[in-house]
Amino acid sequence: MDADTSRRSLRRRELLKMTPLAAAGLLLNARSREWLVGSGLELGDRASALAFRSTHLAPVFAVRDVTPYERFPLNSYLVDDPEVDLDGWRLSVSGLIQRPGEYTLEALRRLPRVVQNTRHICVEGWDVIGSFGGVRIADFLAHVGADAGARFLEVRCHDDYYESVDIESARHRQSLLCDEMYGGPLSRGHGAPLRLVMPTKLGYKQAKYLASIHVTSVLAARRGYWEDQGYGWYGGI
Repeated sequence: MDADTSRRSLRRRELLKMTPLAAAGLLLNARSREWLVGSGLELGDRASALAFRSTHLAPVFAVRDVTPYERFPLNSYLVDDPEVDLDGWRLSVSGLIQRPGEYTLEALRRLPRVVQNTRHICVEGWDVIGSFGGVRIADFLAHVGADAGARFLEVRCHDDYYESVDIESARHRQSLLCDEMYGGPLSRGHGAPLRLVMPTKLGYKQAKYLASIHVTSVLAARRGYWEDQGYGWYGGI
């Protein structure tokens, strides 16, 4: 082996020795960590979206399998009761729709009703089977004349929580504007007077204490409270 070849071989060996250190430096760099985490979340979102099928239903359970009401956790963003004025409550609806405005609970209840026993899965690791009643989001979107080309729903809540969902998941036949649990009106602790119930999504996507719905094709910078803290946006199960 001549001197030049020897030196090139030495350089390659030294570079190989440096590879683990370079990888460690990449992981230790805050900006690089953020990039890696963000890329992983984006990949997970894409995989969940590709796996979603509008015709695929989440499991539906018999009454005997439903978690007792008193064991259904109250898992709130700030407080269990933001003291919504239930008598004066209106749902403000805007965006890519033909009939924007404010809708009362009575107006929603004139639409076809659905009751279903489905599983609620929390990202914290617990899950329960609940009994939920309300109006399909798809039926409400048809009622207000939502644009067929719209891509997202953005919701704002009375406790300052906010969330957004893809419209395909919102139009899933099990996705509800829920005003009833266990055969009675939705309690304040569980999101009265109206919340989202979407058994194809994780719990943090199922916002409570709804104040407004905005139909759009361009998401706002603030996509969701927990998503803006680093959670995945799609939130599919």
